[in-house]
Amino acid sequence: MSSESLEPKPEAEKHHAIAVSTQEVDTGAQLAAGFSGELDPEEALRIRRKIDWHILPLMFMLYWVQFMDKTTLGSAAIMGIITDTNLTNNQYNWLGTVFYLAYLSFEYPQNLALQRFPVGKWMSINVFIWGIVLCCHAACKNFAGLMVCRIMLGVCEGAITAGFMIVTSMFYTRKEQTLRTGYWFLMNGTALIIGGFISFGSLHIRTPGFASWKWLMIITGIITLVLAVCYWFLFPDSPTTAWFLTKDERIKAVNRIKENQTGIENKKFKKEQMIEALQDPKTWIFAIFAALTQIANSLTNQQSIILKSFGFTTLQTTLLNCAWGGITIFDIWSGVVLAARFNQRAYVGVAYFIPSLVAILIQNLLSGTAKVGLLITQLFVGIHITSFVLALGWVGTVTAGHTKKVVTNAIMLSAYCIGNAAGPFMWQEKYKPRNHVPWIIICVCDIVAAILLLVLRHILAKENRKRDSEPTDDTYEDVYIERVSEDGAVTKVRVEKQFLDLTDRQNRDFRYVL
Repeated sequence: MSSESLEPKPEAEKHHAIAVSTQEVDTGAQLAAGFSGELDPEEALRIRRKIDWHILPLMFMLYWVQFMDKTTLGSAAIMGIITDTNLTNNQYNWLGTVFYLAYLSFEYPQNLALQRFPVGKWMSINVFIWGIVLCCHAACKNFAGLMVCRIMLGVCEGAITAGFMIVTSMFYTRKEQTLRTGYWFLMNGTALIIGGFISFGSLHIRTPGFASWKWLMIITGIITLVLAVCYWFLFPDSPTTAWFLTKDERIKAVNRIKENQTGIENKKFKKEQMIEALQDPKTWIFAIFAALTQIANSLTNQQSIILKSFGFTTLQTTLLNCAWGGITIFDIWSGVVLAARFNQRAYVGVAYFIPSLVAILIQNLLSGTAKVGLLITQLFVGIHITSFVLALGWVGTVTAGHTKKVVTNAIMLSAYCIGNAAGPFMWQEKYKPRNHVPWIIICVCDIVAAILLLVLRHILAKENRKRDSEPTDDTYEDVYIERVSEDGAVTKVRVEKQFLDLTDRQNRDFRYVL
């Protein structure tokens, strides 16, 4: 079988049949070749619902658990971990930063592993290790021990969001991806609510010699370990192997997302696609956008401390975090629904920066005694997270070629880590209690990030207009792989362009969603 690459052919050869290795094409190519005709819309809807029922609950659970586990540090801060381990303010900030530095250092290796190994199994292994490490927090007595635990958590979490981005693009159409990304990301808000109640309950556990924050770590760690086992057995690696789909349904599931022009996956790392990702301007726009929006995400570990500084008790602060979670759920849900309904990710993303900017302005203008006003604006400054969620779903819909997608995801999430690692250093002791300098920094970052969304939309819309004016490109219309039947006969199977693992630049039929 030939392993000829999928590079464009000279005009004289363009209409000749091209034989390629199965390694060159998408993993869904052979399944797609087994289907002829149009997929009935009702049947496509039935398969989508079946996929939803089998993978969304698991995605919801894991994203809830991973965010809850990540924010246990913020809850533990008002439960005694700072005094019990003799942490200074700077050391506490470093615990937030080192998590993301580890995440950053292992983001690219994690993405390569997600391409090389079965996605579900690789995530399960990482979640299992992560659960063990979370429990180990309870044994820490000083800054060094907590540093090691936070580093390990960062290493393991690098597989989760990247894995979810890949899985979402495998199973869903581009319009569906926006909604599904929002659905699993809004579990961050659910985590704040459930985590708040777990923290509240932990505060009432009275065990001599074993602080309430240690119980919080043990309880959340056990939940994580149970979920890791469920993932190993229940979470699918791909629509081509999903245990809950029949062979016929797998074929239809693959053909259902043909409109994406992105295929399912390809296990071969392609250097030329990596280079294209590095040279693509939109890769770096998404990266800078992620870094800027995540500088404000340091509020995750600071929120409890800030709320308590307004004069609330530890128990009141723990429950107020539940309200923050409810606001987060509504923000993300409403944002992704609007973006999907109007098919406008950039404009909706920009709109969700406005309430945050207003809240930051009011937060800085109110007097330090305006307890209620400070509380309300504090709970609303995080609304801009919806814009990041939209970008997270958007990047997968405008990037084709599996290696290119993996590299682009790795760059964007690495920038996400840089923003999160830098953010904690804004919250210096000298800026307390009003924190005017951090709020100004967040405000500037939000404004620049909003402008970047509009710039990206302009670039993609211009490229779409250019492609609309081009003649039809038939470069990849006659490509086939050879398939051996059970009786040993070799047949040529034509592979449609959508399953050739082409990048968005190679496939001129690809149109960017806006």
